[in-house]
Amino acid sequence: MFENLLPALNDHNLPYPDTIHPIVVHFVIAMVLFAFICDLIGYFSANSRLLEVSWWNMFFATVSIFIAIIFGQIEAGLAQAYDAVEPVLNLHTLIGWSLSGIIAAITAWRYVIRLRDPKKIPMSYLGVGLLLTMLVFFQVYLGDELVWVYGLHTVPVVEAVKEGVL
Repeated sequence: MFENLLPALNDHNLPYPDTIHPIVVHFVIAMVLFAFICDLIGYFSANSRLLEVSWWNMFFATVSIFIAIIFGQIEAGLAQAYDAVEPVLNLHTLIGWSLSGIIAAITAWRYVIRLRDPKKIPMSYLGVGLLLTMLVFFQVYLGDELVWVYGLHTVPVVEAVKEGVL
């Protein structure tokens, strides 16, 4: 009934030219990692301007991760996930949603720290930033695996699934 209203899927099994999730999520990755580096350097050099840069990077990373998740969910739903890819895709999805809450919570904590004293951050915040960085690296690994090992949304894999090879 509503099939005529939906756009046709291309050879990547998407209604638009190529995946959008990786484009948006790379902004999140860069902003979170750059925020942590700015916090480290700002903490040890007592440079409050770097702490301000870190705050704004975390703020925009918080907004951007929700956009990345929306496109990630759309593209995961359109991916023709075969049996071998399911566990990795499910874990990547679970960690992605978890990261949205974790990043939002850390950003809220960072906001409170900034309100109290914009020129200092506690060492505990750096520890949490390190844990966040490690979780982001693991999520990047899973995303890379989905593309480079399992080939989600690549033309040969889409064709193989349609032909019943996978």
